[in-house]
Amino acid sequence: MRWTFKPEPNEKEVEKLAEELGIDRVLSKLLVQRGIKTFDEAKSFFRPSLDDLHDPFLMKDMNLAVQRIEKAIEDEEKILVYGDYDVDGTTAVSLMYSYLMERYSKVATYIPDRYKEGYGVSFQGVDFAVDNGFQLIIALDCGIKAIDKVEYAKERNVDFIICDHHKPGEKVPEAVAILNPKQVDCEYPYKELCGCGVGFKLIEALEYRNDGVIDNLIPYLDLVATAVAADIVPITGENRVLAYFGLQVINTAPRNGIKAIIHQLEKSELTVTDVVFVIAPRINAAGRIKHGNFAVSLLTELDFETAKEEASNIEKFNSDRKELDAAITQEALVQIEDNNEEEKFTTVVYDENWHKGVIGIVASRLIETFYRPTIVFTKSGDKLAASARSVKGFDVYNAIEACSEFLVQFGGHKYAAGLTILPEQYDNFKRKFEEVVAASISKDLLVPEIGIDAELDLCSISPKFYRILQQMAPFGPQNMKPVFYSSSVRDNGYGKQVGSDKSHLKLNVIYGADRRTYGAIGFSLGKKINLIENGFDIAYCLDENTWNGVTSIQLIVKDLK
Repeated sequence: MRWTFKPEPNEKEVEKLAEELGIDRVLSKLLVQRGIKTFDEAKSFFRPSLDDLHDPFLMKDMNLAVQRIEKAIEDEEKILVYGDYDVDGTTAVSLMYSYLMERYSKVATYIPDRYKEGYGVSFQGVDFAVDNGFQLIIALDCGIKAIDKVEYAKERNVDFIICDHHKPGEKVPEAVAILNPKQVDCEYPYKELCGCGVGFKLIEALEYRNDGVIDNLIPYLDLVATAVAADIVPITGENRVLAYFGLQVINTAPRNGIKAIIHQLEKSELTVTDVVFVIAPRINAAGRIKHGNFAVSLLTELDFETAKEEASNIEKFNSDRKELDAAITQEALVQIEDNNEEEKFTTVVYDENWHKGVIGIVASRLIETFYRPTIVFTKSGDKLAASARSVKGFDVYNAIEACSEFLVQFGGHKYAAGLTILPEQYDNFKRKFEEVVAASISKDLLVPEIGIDAELDLCSISPKFYRILQQMAPFGPQNMKPVFYSSSVRDNGYGKQVGSDKSHLKLNVIYGADRRTYGAIGFSLGKKINLIENGFDIAYCLDENTWNGVTSIQLIVKDLK
């Protein structure tokens, strides 16, 4: 692991903010590192308000989108809500469908089949709209590159409103309206919304146009928070506000579908991490193993007993997904070894029998072993489809774009992308991708990094310190859970390997003359037990641990040396 320390912020700004807020200097440092330098900025950070959301009509084409939807309702046209099959797409479709159905009945949903249609807007989807008399399609979390499909629809008198957050190409579709803050000519102040977040801005605009208030939309925020967490967008600005209030809805009054997923959890309060590892994988499993329609049906179900049955089915999909990704990951690791590719700058693997629904997860798993940009291919019809994942700091989207002569299509983000190629281009693409990455990636980026926020004296850890730290949640990209560093600590002699395979490390840490011991757990660090015989340095986060009814602050050790 590569330990890197975040730049030291301005000392005067840290001292001034610590004095204004009456908090520990380390906590003040964490805030200044995150760009929070004044009392008012800290107030907005610690106490998010729905009033902090931007006017949705600042987004390019928002007026056009609202007018077209109002016209559809007035003329009693049929509206098709169309979205991708992942968490962001299915939550966005569920949000838009639920909102419109409370006001208008001629609305239906469409999720493309991952295997027959692939990602995004499809010709089959447009044909479905035409054949069933839909005159307006609202596309969510997709569509920004669907130039030919939108033209195809236009020729058949079907209009498109596109709500997307993916990076636009040089040319965009000729839709009635395109809502995407990443458009170069869009002056919307916040650029990092997820697809469901863009959909939320549209229903916000519709609500305001009908003299509604933002509080009317709070029940939809459980969906937005789930999408924000799952799509790994920065939890800053509007995303922080939406996630903050969305988590409140999840913990107090979630919709039946989410309630059915979490009702058996033995946790009093769910965090963003719980959303990422409990709720999101189950929603995703529907589109990965069967069809995204199962997720939309669950998230829009009005009867709790029915929702529980649907959640049980999705749980089975999720179990199947776990078995598949474990098996395929093992096969991919063998392929890398057989091809003597352990020392390359990239991982590119392919098997025509691998399940398309889990190749993105497999790519992430492979990065855990070989920390480098990774692409996993499988057969999809007469083409090869792939999911790409990257390492921190490297833009895999740009690297794939540099291989465009071998691509049929692609799209995505800096750290995750999807692509399609012809089978005969696999070797050419694999060779070019390796060349592009080798020429552009810094060798430092090929070593996993632990970013350390601040040095911390163990004696500074107190219930008050932890309480304030927790108010920095929800945590996520650009507001990650703080990682601390303490040097020359010792174990009190009772440190040991734990777990059925002794892969984890349980410690009781002490420092200097401080008589207190601090409980610590290092997951997957069991092999480093020999390092705790003398003084050692630790990088760690803080969390609560409850044992035999007693709750204490625990160090979650990320690494030690």
